[in-house]
Amino acid sequence: MGTKRRPITTDERRARLAVRHRLAGTARAADVSEVAESLVALHATDPASVFLAVGARLRGDEGPVRALEQALYEDRTLTRMHGMRHTIFVFPTDLTPAVHASTTRDVATRERAMLIRDLRKGSAYDEEWLAETERLLTTELTARGEATGAELGAAVPRLRVQYVYGVGTRQEGNQPLSSRLLRVLGMEGRIARGRPQGTWTSSRFRWTLTPERPDPSDADAHAELVRRWLATCGPATEADLKWWTGWKVTDVRKALAALGAEEVELTEGTGYVLPDDTAPVPEPEPWAALLPSLDPTAMGWQQRDWYIDPVYRPALYDRSGNIGPTVWWNGRVVGVWAQRPDGEIAHRLLADVGAEAGAAIAAEAERLAGWIGDVRVTPRFRSPLEREVAAAEI
Repeated sequence: MGTKRRPITTDERRARLAVRHRLAGTARAADVSEVAESLVALHATDPASVFLAVGARLRGDEGPVRALEQALYEDRTLTRMHGMRHTIFVFPTDLTPAVHASTTRDVATRERAMLIRDLRKGSAYDEEWLAETERLLTTELTARGEATGAELGAAVPRLRVQYVYGVGTRQEGNQPLSSRLLRVLGMEGRIARGRPQGTWTSSRFRWTLTPERPDPSDADAHAELVRRWLATCGPATEADLKWWTGWKVTDVRKALAALGAEEVELTEGTGYVLPDDTAPVPEPEPWAALLPSLDPTAMGWQQRDWYIDPVYRPALYDRSGNIGPTVWWNGRVVGVWAQRPDGEIAHRLLADVGAEAGAAIAAEAERLAGWIGDVRVTPRFRSPLEREVAAAEI
């Protein structure tokens, strides 16, 4: 007979989430690096989400803006780059070699091959011409330190070259080289997005060269990323891991085996935790949180019924499956929040959660409004209910 798997209940999973995702009051972090390490990856397709996600998990009322900007653009302890599922994330910089080797490198190889193919089909330029263009671009970045795409285009005219994209398809049309080449170089880890051209909500970034980094083996990189993720999100199913990483199921299974991950019993079936991480987790004090669209907690698992009632899904997600801003109480999504044009942080609950929860949620809304100040934040990915709350009369 096989060893009986220890069951981990939904309540215990919510307790782990509260502590390991820095959401319970006593678990909140002292600085932005602690938050980034705890969450592994911060969704950064919408730049504001990074700041809102970190701000929700810090102690005090000062907010994360200055500290995050220092970590991202001065100390470089955090890095914005392509990661899992072709998505932009902010990672702890020491994790970027594992992310690149396990996830981004293969995608970058395919992207470069497609760029070269499209250049050959839609222009007179070839791989040798592209290599010289890249040399001129990196020389310019070395001299400048950082530059916008427009500044690089002015200094390196080759970047303004137009080629025909999608020859013979419905998408056929002229496209400038600059944006696509910068994207490929970013995916290859040769350049990185630096300081934005506006406030912390801006998505128009300057570019900078990246320092050399270690190049781990595929197996080591897969194992390291899964180790970090399970420490934060375990227990989780194989399907959760496959979805979050975007890998083949065989790569997920090899990484779990390399780590010696332990099987546990979840409501939805077999889950996995790191070795010796099956001990019960004490339930933390009651807690409330206002999390942004695409928050790492809301997007941490593929199977989410244990923290989101399926009946609420149509109100919480956009048509592409991106979750909007959410209100949490004790490990469950209980509502939606939005910033109105006058700056008010408003929310709408989906169920009666009681007076204690109502007071805690209101306090979090006040804390959020305090550090956001005069900045206006409109999510790039808007759920139906968030739109309603944002537009409602006060």
